[in-house]
Amino acid sequence: MASQRNLDLGTALAEAERRFVDAHPHSARRHRDAGRVMPGGNTRTVIYYPPFPVAIARGEGCHVWDIDGNRYTDFVAEYTAGLYGHSEPAIVAAVKAALDDGIVLGAPNRYEARLAELIVDRFPALELVRFTNSGTEANLMAVSVARVFTGRSKVMVMQGGYHGGVFIFSGNGSPLNAPFPFVVVPYNDVEAARAAIRANAADLACVILEPMLGGGGCIPASVEFLAMLREETRAAGALLIFDEVMTSRLAPSGLHGALGIVPDLLTLGKYLGGGLSFGAFGGAARIMERFDPSRPDALGHAGTFNNNVLTMAAGVAGLTQVLTPERLIAFNAGGDALRARMNDAIAARDLAVHVSGRGSMMNVHFVRGPVRSPADVASASKDWLKLLQLEMLARGYYMTFRGMLVLSLPHGPAELDGFAAAFESILDEYAPLLR
Repeated sequence: MASQRNLDLGTALAEAERRFVDAHPHSARRHRDAGRVMPGGNTRTVIYYPPFPVAIARGEGCHVWDIDGNRYTDFVAEYTAGLYGHSEPAIVAAVKAALDDGIVLGAPNRYEARLAELIVDRFPALELVRFTNSGTEANLMAVSVARVFTGRSKVMVMQGGYHGGVFIFSGNGSPLNAPFPFVVVPYNDVEAARAAIRANAADLACVILEPMLGGGGCIPASVEFLAMLREETRAAGALLIFDEVMTSRLAPSGLHGALGIVPDLLTLGKYLGGGLSFGAFGGAARIMERFDPSRPDALGHAGTFNNNVLTMAAGVAGLTQVLTPERLIAFNAGGDALRARMNDAIAARDLAVHVSGRGSMMNVHFVRGPVRSPADVASASKDWLKLLQLEMLARGYYMTFRGMLVLSLPHGPAELDGFAAAFESILDEYAPLLR
């Protein structure tokens, strides 16, 4: 058992930060230099954390190395996009072959229809699909077509929800959010959401949510909540949109397929492009056929890189050569086992900590469980999450600053056991402060 620290949280965090700074001088310098040409030395908010982020030099399998020479087992996994790890041979070979045939072709290519076929066959909600460059774009297009299709304006979202850089609903939301008239309701609150749908039915275009919050803390929606949304949106004439940009990795047919609840529109992204830039939106043919450019009333949908040949080739390779249903099921079972082990360790020590999630996605919260909505963790000190990240980095495990943990296919028993043991050592070290 690790020796226990009898420090207060602030002192413990300050000590961990000093050790971090001492171990990462090159990352510190890179961050300072980057600040001369990028605001805050950053071009992607989620990968910043104080005092500065480690800069990653390379990755292989489920490991990454920073520019200071430190090696980590990667539990960031590119926020779910890195399902295949950093060097899957089938994907590397497919990308190299596509490169040899030319990068920017400016026309339909031989991969995109095959990838579309694979994706439509995989997910029950999809009859037709279109590609984008990111999950943010996919959600923007899905919400926009819902408003056109219904002739209504309002968009219902969840408190704590996240659907990309212009759809942020944690706290007071973001001033950069898309200028839609949003109706914000509590996640997993059946009666509040039902009442809001009925009250806004005359002008409600759609309800959009993740069937398990991703960036909002890996909090699963209850089946009762999702079934109510399906029933009430149908009755109101509004569309139900599931954002499965992250959660589609949780079952062979996506989380909506596993739960047996089919939305009108589905958005996808992340790993389905083999780890390259990717997004997609699709759903019922009655909605999506409006994007047929041969129609006189066609809706336009442009994007130079929508059918990026490298992404299309990587996506096909991943879905045909690597990600079998059996492998995905076993992979997510490994995540369930890890989360159960972590929660068992917490319970054995009677600590105010909980790990929520499903399958290969989970999140550590410094509160007593269960966690059913972002409101349940709103009062938790974020300093605990900062300390956890720094302590795991010091032990050789790369994780997010918000407590999110994501598995990739190359993770094996040794990596999962090692992570669990490191987590338990941190619980032991700080137990007096966590009771």
